[in-house]
Amino acid sequence: MRPTGYRLPLLAALLLCAASPAVASGEVRVFGWVEKATLEPLDVEVKAKLDSGALTSSLDARDIETFEKDGDEWVRFRLKLEDEASGETFSERMELPLYRDLRVRGAGGTDERPVVLMNVCLGDTIYEEQFGLRDREEMNYPLLLGRRSIGHLGLLDVRETFLTEPDCDEDSPFVSHDPAEDD
Repeated sequence: MRPTGYRLPLLAALLLCAASPAVASGEVRVFGWVEKATLEPLDVEVKAKLDSGALTSSLDARDIETFEKDGDEWVRFRLKLEDEASGETFSERMELPLYRDLRVRGAGGTDERPVVLMNVCLGDTIYEEQFGLRDREEMNYPLLLGRRSIGHLGLLDVRETFLTEPDCDEDSPFVSHDPAEDD
């Protein structure tokens, strides 16, 4: 016998899956709660945690500072990541336009983070996604993919890890960021 209320959560999950662009296209992909992803065009492979509890994705960044360039706000930061493919440490300073500011509320209080648009390869597709920049050195995963990103991918199987390998090149499908999905 099924517990009371079982059908409603199942129906809600099916409706959410059907609303996903990846599922609506007829091509259902399944990802585990941890996957390997490649930051493009840097071609550095990192472990990514797919976290349905977070809305916006997060990337490990150090020495974060905002500045003005040609009348626009930009963000300067340093990536220091272990390349999963080579085992070597990847370090590079980057400057990108500030997409928006993100206010995150948690048990430790409120935190503001700059958000940039960057490309990430999962499977054989490159996705342009929003990434909140934060020092994640103490975290197990340098890249966290939130619900916005997961919604582009397909389905999330929380029982599995490493169901795909990043395999993107200049001919890979590209999914651009949709501003209509912003907060």
